Amino acid sequence: MKDERRIENSEVQGPLSDVGRIAFSDRMGRRLWPLDIEELCAKARQVTGLDDFGGASVESGLSVLVDSLNREANLHPLGRFLMGTHLLDLLKTRLQLIDAWKKQPESVNASPVARPIFITGMPRSGSTFLHELLAADPALRAPRIWEVMFPVTADEPDRGWHDRRVWKAASCLWWFRRLAPEADAVYPMRARTPHECVTIHSYTLISEEFISSCRVPGYAAFLRSSNMVPIYQWQKRFLQHLQQHQPGRHWILKAPDHVYSLDALFSVFPDAVVIQTHRDPLAVLKSTIHLTRVLHGLYARPEDPAQLAAHEARVLSAAIDRCLRFRDAHPELAGRFMDVNYRELIADPLAVINRIYGHFDMTLTAEAARRMNQLALHRSRYRGRHPVPGLADMGLDTPTLASRFENYCRRFGIASHQPAVH
Repeated sequence: MKDERRIENSEVQGPLSDVGRIAFSDRMGRRLWPLDIEELCAKARQVTGLDDFGGASVESGLSVLVDSLNREANLHPLGRFLMGTHLLDLLKTRLQLIDAWKKQPESVNASPVARPIFITGMPRSGSTFLHELLAADPALRAPRIWEVMFPVTADEPDRGWHDRRVWKAASCLWWFRRLAPEADAVYPMRARTPHECVTIHSYTLISEEFISSCRVPGYAAFLRSSNMVPIYQWQKRFLQHLQQHQPGRHWILKAPDHVYSLDALFSVFPDAVVIQTHRDPLAVLKSTIHLTRVLHGLYARPEDPAQLAAHEARVLSAAIDRCLRFRDAHPELAGRFMDVNYRELIADPLAVINRIYGHFDMTLTAEAARRMNQLALHRSRYRGRHPVPGLADMGLDTPTLASRFENYCRRFGIASHQPAVH
């Protein structure tokens, strides 16, 4: 009997001790790396010697984000440290940018952002590939990862791999791949590859980046109800800063999340054109669930897989509905949109490129076509993939999902069971 009690006690104590260790770890994490808005802002001001964040919206966005991170995200200690470091870096960089722009307002404002091209649409639908292809045209320009990570001096010429700023970004990305090895198989990033607009938006502390990184439903609700015009005004100023000494090239920009803010986008960039990518929503959903799980895992403890899958399904459906409502409500902008089918893009990239250039009355030079063709030929599927469960295995009703997206697929000629390239 004594042996049986000892076994029963050990079985009870085991899970309790795990819970205790997690609780102790959380307490220590909060004590060592508190996410506190006043402390973050004060430290950023102290380190930079600057105090103007350029608007109260930054601190209001940060306040909602920090509250949501503390209450809802279930951060583990490493995630708390990484997120605190990231937020502090964003605040320091914003202080430095605002200071630089105040010292040279004429040169920044005098640099127009003419007819930028925005790629948006479904995530995991070839938009990264298309972004890279178009950025290969010498007449176009994409913000590079190193420029967005370290923008204060990014208005100075890029010296390639002789540039310490590029190596600094490469070092940061190397550590990111060590901490989240699966992320490189899902969404590889390198210092000189094109970057997404949401990272530029992150300097406003009102950005989809934080929703992608952590489970923050309170912050997500705040973001959906926010006026995004100031965020796009920030992006325009940011692009003007980058192009000060390199005028004359059109920007090629990309983020799936622009579908939520097309009204603000066109308000700030009235001559913009938009390429919208489309893919089978069920294939997209399977991929986004995996990507979200990988990114959340860098910062937080695992969440229930079924809840994650159901949440991603709702998010995808809402994004599609919001974008289509905007397009239907603005027939006068129909010519500003170009729709690209994922299957056609991966089957014949240059044919799609030629259609894009023809639709927007752009000139595709022989040199640009050569560069794009070389990139397409040498671009392979991502390596190091991990098996991804099917939607049914994640607790989703596939037939119901398919019916939910039926009208969208019919409208844009989307077929199911497409191969996997992102």
